[in-house]
Amino acid sequence: MSLVDRLPAVRGKYVEQAPLKDITWLRVGGPADVLYLPADEADLAHFLAGTPEDIPVHVLGAGSNTLVRDGGVAGVVIRLGPPFAKTEALEGNRLRAGAGALDRMVAKAAGKAGLAGMEYLIGVPGTIGGALRMNAGCYDQETRDVVVEAVALDRSGRRIVATPDALAYSYRHSGAPEDWIFVEALFQGTPDDPAAINERMDAITARREQTQPIREKTSGSTFANPDPPGTPDQRKSWQLIDSVGGRGFCVGGARFSEQHCNFLINDGSATAADLEEVGETVRARVREAHGVDLRWEVRRIGRAQEDKAE
Repeated sequence: MSLVDRLPAVRGKYVEQAPLKDITWLRVGGPADVLYLPADEADLAHFLAGTPEDIPVHVLGAGSNTLVRDGGVAGVVIRLGPPFAKTEALEGNRLRAGAGALDRMVAKAAGKAGLAGMEYLIGVPGTIGGALRMNAGCYDQETRDVVVEAVALDRSGRRIVATPDALAYSYRHSGAPEDWIFVEALFQGTPDDPAAINERMDAITARREQTQPIREKTSGSTFANPDPPGTPDQRKSWQLIDSVGGRGFCVGGARFSEQHCNFLINDGSATAADLEEVGETVRARVREAHGVDLRWEVRRIGRAQEDKAE
């Protein structure tokens, strides 16, 4: 019996042995046993309720912050597509956004509606689902500053409306249960002139272009800054990486960027194993030199090639 035969009938689409490297920013990794594209929230809830507990389930948004290992991903990978990418401005200076909406598109929708506070999303690669899961942020703003509630489905398909307290946010982290799949969020903005909002977003975009290798095959920041950030004598992750010779350090076709050494780069020939080895090697150097255990901000999923062979 194939894996698809064990899954419930859905209105969405199943794709067997789906190549994931084509839809992730690092462009590496093996296929998903099954890729599931839900038709809508009800279809996703039906899938979750009818999928046996022993079948692993993973969620993939824009693939901007995910490293898929070379052996591929066992079980089902869920990708939230256009049905989950809608935005809507509401009364009370609020904005509703689907979890599949790109962060930058939500920032633009908020700007068009004259809602300030979400400008930071223009500088966050990925989707709202990922922003909710990891309390994404940049330049002294983060998701917990503006989220009012998040809607999620648990592994049984039960719908949950979570308050910020239930999300238990900390720096680049959410305390929400791992099995929650976010489908929607409600954000609180403050009224402002759309032109002023757009000007601030343009400044964020310009700053990113000057300091980050955004046109390379990369996944954004590899490691979160040591928590809590901002203490007077505490160095950021890139400074710790730089101090142990991490800038430009390479294995095969993978390296840490010379421009911003907390960004992993695939030169086009890297494997997932190359990228992970670069990260783990430099992480070990930082631990030995500084006693700091850098936390991966990039989500790593799947099996190593040798695991699949076994």
